[in-house]
Amino acid sequence: MADLINYLTKIQFGDHAIDELANELNQLGITTPLFITDKGLSATPVLESVVNAAQLSATAIIFNETPANPTEEAVDRALNHLKLQGCDGIVAVGGGSSIDLAKAVALMATHPAPLRQYAVIDGGSARIGEAVLPLIAVPTTAGTGSEVGRASLITMQDSRKLGFLSPHLIPTVAICDPVLTLGLPTYLTAATGMDAIAHCIETYLSPKVNPPAEAIAMDGLRRASRHLFDAVENGQNLEARREMMMAALEGAMAFQKGLGAVHSLSHALGGLHELGLHHGTLNALLMPTVLRFNESHCEKKYENIKEAMGLTPEVDLAAEFDRINIKLGMPRRLGELGVTESMFDQAAQWAYEDHSTATNPRPATKQDFFDMLMEVL
Repeated sequence: MADLINYLTKIQFGDHAIDELANELNQLGITTPLFITDKGLSATPVLESVVNAAQLSATAIIFNETPANPTEEAVDRALNHLKLQGCDGIVAVGGGSSIDLAKAVALMATHPAPLRQYAVIDGGSARIGEAVLPLIAVPTTAGTGSEVGRASLITMQDSRKLGFLSPHLIPTVAICDPVLTLGLPTYLTAATGMDAIAHCIETYLSPKVNPPAEAIAMDGLRRASRHLFDAVENGQNLEARREMMMAALEGAMAFQKGLGAVHSLSHALGGLHELGLHHGTLNALLMPTVLRFNESHCEKKYENIKEAMGLTPEVDLAAEFDRINIKLGMPRRLGELGVTESMFDQAAQWAYEDHSTATNPRPATKQDFFDMLMEVL
């Protein structure tokens, strides 16, 4: 039985919430949805269970070529498939990559090309109208929160990862079923869980004034810090999976308030096509460094974060995240991921220009970003 939540968008949350999919498609008048997913997920029973829940009268139309970091080229291919098949809506099944790709496809199905003109750093948010193709998001990870987020992150043809932000890009419906995450591998459970934690922390530290969002972020952090290790150590622990899915949802509900330097850097590094770096992994790796950089501007908020995580006041927050990364088996140096110093000048520039930099609690220059990258090389 799903619980209905209305906050930013319509959310069906709970064990077996996927059973609501056919009804949601019917309410939206979608008769021929395009299922957007990735090859890995399409080879598992998860996609089959989602397709079956749709109760379609014809064979499902599937695009399963979502890259690890969605690209402009993949948007074009999925859009062409959608138009060729005459699809009138989208069901995104997977993690943040599939959902972000689906948002961009939903946008371009109703808006003139090129995609680049809608990038937030180019003032493109104002060009995004409300006439976006209906999108139902079905997350199968507990991390990005893209199912309720207003952003789509797409790597462009020039390798730059850009954000497309608009309330009109928030999925029409989110169906959050923790049961769908039971088969998530251990490493992805850890990496996506750290993504959720990064969202909660960075949006809380944003200097924008939004107490309701901060309260939601802290609740998400409490849930994630208490249940992440349980979910990693026992992937069949449904309570832990449920709590992590809610934490991911809350992190994204809250990041309407903005993010910070962790995301500025991970967006920049995520644009390196040749490496295919995982967003949650980058967030986990970069968190200690950015926490050290921001500490002088966030002393009171750091105290509140430590309290939410059940830590004593004398604990060094950056050192604690180093410890968490070690316990989770996360990489701790960019060099382990194939990143080299020769990439830093461009990455630092992209991070400085990223839309998340404006809401980092401590102003950061290109040199600051370069220095943070060097610290974790």
